[in-house]
Amino acid sequence: MQDLNNKTIAAAPMSLTTPQYDRTALTSGIVHFGVGGFHRAHQAMYLDRLMNAGHALEWAITGIGVLPADARMKQVMDKQDCLYTLTVKNPDGSRDSRVIGSIIEYLYAPEDPEAVIEKMASAPIRIVSLTVTEGGYNFHHLTGEFNAENPDVIHDLKPGAAPRTVFGLVTEALARRRARGLEPFTVMSCDNIQGNGDVARKMFAAFATLKNPEMGAWITGHVPFPNSMVDRITPATADSDRSAIAEEFGSNDEWPVVCEPFEQWVLEDHFSLGRPPFDQAGVQLVRDVEPYELMKLRLLNASHQGMCYFGYLAGYRYAHEAARDPIIAQFLLDYMDKEASPTLHPVPGVDLEAYKHTLIERFSNEHVRDTLARLCAESSDRIPKWLLPVIRENLEQGGDIHRSAAIVASWARYAEGVDEQGHPIDVVDRLKEPLMAAAAMQYDDPLAFVSNPDIFGALKTDKRFAAAYTQALHDLHSGGARAALEHLTLPAK
Repeated sequence: MQDLNNKTIAAAPMSLTTPQYDRTALTSGIVHFGVGGFHRAHQAMYLDRLMNAGHALEWAITGIGVLPADARMKQVMDKQDCLYTLTVKNPDGSRDSRVIGSIIEYLYAPEDPEAVIEKMASAPIRIVSLTVTEGGYNFHHLTGEFNAENPDVIHDLKPGAAPRTVFGLVTEALARRRARGLEPFTVMSCDNIQGNGDVARKMFAAFATLKNPEMGAWITGHVPFPNSMVDRITPATADSDRSAIAEEFGSNDEWPVVCEPFEQWVLEDHFSLGRPPFDQAGVQLVRDVEPYELMKLRLLNASHQGMCYFGYLAGYRYAHEAARDPIIAQFLLDYMDKEASPTLHPVPGVDLEAYKHTLIERFSNEHVRDTLARLCAESSDRIPKWLLPVIRENLEQGGDIHRSAAIVASWARYAEGVDEQGHPIDVVDRLKEPLMAAAAMQYDDPLAFVSNPDIFGALKTDKRFAAAYTQALHDLHSGGARAALEHLTLPAK
């Protein structure tokens, strides 16, 4: 068994595709924050594809870790020379594996923030990209304003403080580039937020303004923040994935990545210092990303939420198990047809009816083995961005909200922390304690869970929403997830 690294890659079996380019000739043009599974299955994969075709050799990636949990990624990336195996799991059970080589360096900011800042402040870096999750943008769900009370933000705003946050690190790097007469890099968000580039601009400018008002204005006026839509189901790496790589290829890869075959990246073509020829790798470069964003967030992402809580409560643990249940699949299609679709704009080049059915097929891929627990995690950052806008638009337009309200109710029932078989649920959320406390009160007060104005605003005071929500919650309590779904999918009389 050989460890995966630069020395052993030449001895990889013929069945394992490896980089067909000289990695020693690569130079970093991109710094990326948040080197998780999705980034490595998506952006890094696209760049590797370009490099194998002889392009983008000056656009290699320097990965950055900011959170304590990123220390483990630093260890693995250093040990493996930033190489890793990406395995696509096809619906027929076949697997396509390749070693990705487009990441050439990994820096851990808590150990050396100065090295991270100087890397970004150097002339070769032209793009700083982000997959820092929906919660990483530090804004209030309802007001959309920057949260200046975040303890790490407060620390970073102190004069002379070594930055802890992505906001502090990036702002300092931009300030140094400005002082040195270098053009600003582009900040490219790849997170599941509507208008992710616009949100990133607002948040970074807000932080910079608190630090130095002149710098905040300069960022707003000079730094490009393109919007994007990204899509590829990428479950967390399991020990079985590591074992499969070892057995098939004789390679010890401590952190491989697995994903579905589907891939999509729609990107606004707005960059200050050029970009890789992404279009030659299959990226859609467009002027307006919003129709694609809304399609993905309100159909795929919100449907994930529609499936995960109901499915978990009913006893399923994997996405494919839930998606293959006819009543869950019908519920998702009804939600997409009757509640999500009316809030969408026309999407150039996309057949929405086909797209919706394709989603059910993608969710049903048993070989991906995406866990419902992963989809249920961090709901307080997801539901307000993906589902609540659908509810609010339909309330304003007189549209149907029964299924959307039921999804919120299924989240509330899940947050009670026990499934229908009496097994404990490990609720993973930054607001776990207040959410579970509210869920514990809802037998006496059915609207307790939706009473938090920081998450739900004034939705509980809307009579239509309150009626649909409390009915769904009652059905979940009295008959369980399947009975609630049956009530929602019955043909209208």
